Amino acid sequence: MAELPFEGIRILDLATVMAGPVAATTLGDFGADVIKVEQPGRGDTIRGLGGGTGAELFWLQEGRNKRCVTLDLRNPEGQELLAGMARQSDVLIESFRPGTMEGWNLGPERLQAENPRLVYLRMSGYGQTGPYRERGSFDRVAAAFSGVTYASGDADRPPVRAGYALADYLSAAHNSFAIAMALYHRDAQGDGRGQVIDLALYEPMLRASEAASVVYDRLGVVRERTGNRHPAAVPGGLYETRDGVWLVLFAAVDHLFRALTRALGQPELADDPRFAHAGARRKNADAIEARIAAWIAERSADEALERLLEFRVPAGRVNSIADVFEDPQVAARENLVKVPDGAGGEIRMVGVLPKLSRTPGRILHAGRPLGADNEEVFGELLGLDAAEVGALHARGVV
Repeated sequence: MAELPFEGIRILDLATVMAGPVAATTLGDFGADVIKVEQPGRGDTIRGLGGGTGAELFWLQEGRNKRCVTLDLRNPEGQELLAGMARQSDVLIESFRPGTMEGWNLGPERLQAENPRLVYLRMSGYGQTGPYRERGSFDRVAAAFSGVTYASGDADRPPVRAGYALADYLSAAHNSFAIAMALYHRDAQGDGRGQVIDLALYEPMLRASEAASVVYDRLGVVRERTGNRHPAAVPGGLYETRDGVWLVLFAAVDHLFRALTRALGQPELADDPRFAHAGARRKNADAIEARIAAWIAERSADEALERLLEFRVPAGRVNSIADVFEDPQVAARENLVKVPDGAGGEIRMVGVLPKLSRTPGRILHAGRPLGADNEEVFGELLGLDAAEVGALHARGVV
């Protein structure tokens, strides 16, 4: 196997649900040696998530490729063991409330003094600065704070949260990118020193709020809820077929709208003054959306999609996860892969992304049991033998 991009990089993952751990998972997919550091007896919240609903399976996916150790960071002995590990690592990821790591004498000022090469990522609800820095947050709180939840849902109904944890996963993507940048600066630019990365959970969602900020700043217009329609892109909604399937299409660009009118068998709509250009369609959204909805409602999903795709109109089904599992495109892209579950079976999970031609990532194993690698990691990094690790366990340190 070709060397992976992050081979030789050691990451200490102290973070919990979900933005920090998923960033570590991404880098682990591409070769980083990720050591998951968890509280003895409890572990990352991801392990127990779900209460029997199946969500506890989160850990098998987001704990993949990680070596798992336990350390009580509230214990001075545990703090010193962590410091020893940090001296031999490239990256530390934490998601405690600001000031917590400093209270344990594990803040960046100390650890980077002892290891100037250390990249120290701090993931928190509101960041390390500002009047809200000590507040806790989770995905849905961050999404609401960012303004995204306010703009999500139907105009005459309350705001709605996204179906998945988008704030967590967008933050994970920003975190992994930030770590890659910091490592590149450290190594490729010849600087040789790490740095501190500070990301608030709401910030990637704010960055994903399209043009809402500049529109409000210049025009004073607040982005309101518009349901499945985009206020500036018409047509582009969700439509129910004769057989009860929901389809989505986007034809807000003028040349795509012309293609849509031909697919509908109503090419004259492209020259109708109400619809002839994007600005006119925005003013007459109800009229054109009603025509599209009526046309789709008279047809089966297969029939409507075949016609739309024939005219190269971007369209598709609104998939459930069950639909995703059966889709040939997903299979062809290997977006879902089988991984040994550690109990003699296999489990399918989302595969490695993105796809690199020369150094593609890999999944070595699913998430491992709590503390499964204590002896190996503490022996390798700190020179402790089995008896010493056993004694630490007996004292509740690991």
